[in-house]
Amino acid sequence: MKLLIIALILLIPIVGAINGLGWMLASIDRLRAGETKLAPANLSYLARGFPLFVVSLVYELAIVLVAGAIYVPAVLMASNESRGSANPAVISGVIVLSLLAFSIATLGSLAINFAMPSIVLATDAGGISGGLNVAAVLRRVRANVSNTLIAGLMLIAAGFVGSLGIIACVVGVLFTTAYALAIQAWVIRSFEVGSPAAKAA
Repeated sequence: MKLLIIALILLIPIVGAINGLGWMLASIDRLRAGETKLAPANLSYLARGFPLFVVSLVYELAIVLVAGAIYVPAVLMASNESRGSANPAVISGVIVLSLLAFSIATLGSLAINFAMPSIVLATDAGGISGGLNVAAVLRRVRANVSNTLIAGLMLIAAGFVGSLGIIACVVGVLFTTAYALAIQAWVIRSFEVGSPAAKAA
C-alpha cells in the first residue's frame, strides 16, 4: 500500500520526484533506527527531498554540459559538410567527437551511479553544499572501494527494476519506480554501515 501511494504521488511532475527522494531518505532513517518498515507514504517529504533533488540535478547537468560541449561542435561540423562536398578528414573528426561525447555521457552516468550512495549521505548530512563537496564525496567513495562498487552495482539493479514497469505496462513503471526507491534506501543504508566511519563508530 505504501508503494502504491508513493507511486501515485510520483505522477505529480517534479514534486513527485522530490517527495520520492525525501521518502527514500526517511526510509533510511527508519533503517538507522533498526526498523524494517518503510516510512509512511504521504506528501510530507518535499523539504527533505529537495536538497538531494538539486544536487542530483547539478551532477547530471554537469555531465550533459561536458558531453554537449563536445557533441555540439560535431553537429555543426557535420552540418557544414552536408552543404558541399564531404571532406573525409572532417567526417572522421565528427565521428570521433560524437563517440567521445557518447562515451563521456555513459561513463559520467556510471560514475555518478557508483558515487550516488556517497552523494546521498553527504547531502543528507550537509545539505546541498555537502552534496556538492566533490572532494568529500570522493573521499567517501575511495574509503572502501569494494563497498562502493557493490552499492553501485546494486543501484544499477534497482534502476533496472524501476524500468521493468515500462515493459509490463507503462503505468506499472510508477509502482516499480517506487519499489526501486525502497531498494535504494536499503542499498544506501548498507553502504553507510559498511563505510569505515561507521565501523570506527
